[in-house]
Amino acid sequence: MKWLTPVLPYLAVAIGLFWLHHALFTLLAFHLAIVLPLLFARSPISIKILFKSTDLRWMVLSLLLGGSSGLTLYFFWSYFGFASDLPAQVESLGLTDSAWLVFIAYFVFVNPLIEEYFWRGYLGSPAKSLYLSDFLYAGFHTLILWNRVQTGTIIYSLTVLVLAGWFWRQLARMNGGLLAPVLGHMAADFTILMAVFWRVQKL
Repeated sequence: MKWLTPVLPYLAVAIGLFWLHHALFTLLAFHLAIVLPLLFARSPISIKILFKSTDLRWMVLSLLLGGSSGLTLYFFWSYFGFASDLPAQVESLGLTDSAWLVFIAYFVFVNPLIEEYFWRGYLGSPAKSLYLSDFLYAGFHTLILWNRVQTGTIIYSLTVLVLAGWFWRQLARMNGGLLAPVLGHMAADFTILMAVFWRVQKL
């Protein structure tokens, strides 16, 4: 049953984006679809693991690599083939100017905690090679990118996300905790959202 739990987050994202067309509701539903099964399963992993790390260097490296993702997106925006109607798509998801601040704050400070606990903690593994959870973590992002970027960008993004999932899982293994992955995830989420926000404003 443990490996059926990732199905629910996928369904939540699909319903939120393609049926209800609301970004914040999608994010809340996505988190609910993760947290409720964890509570039901009585996960044996302590929440304290989210704030545990044994090496400052890995934390700094995770922050730098995570932050570079948004910078890459911003400066190489034209190469990713975003849809010409992206601003209209973003606004149709409820991300108006007034909603962006709330969305970004929640996404940056809450999402990494929930995702890292789920993908790298509950579904994680000490394996040094690629693992199923690395692919499951990357996969649902296809739903977010669909019809918003060209196919090549989706393939590129999935490859980067699989490697990011693997890297953060290795950090969790070497540090005995998830703080380094959480910080890197926060940096990635913040810089990517800010890049999208600034670029959409210019279109």
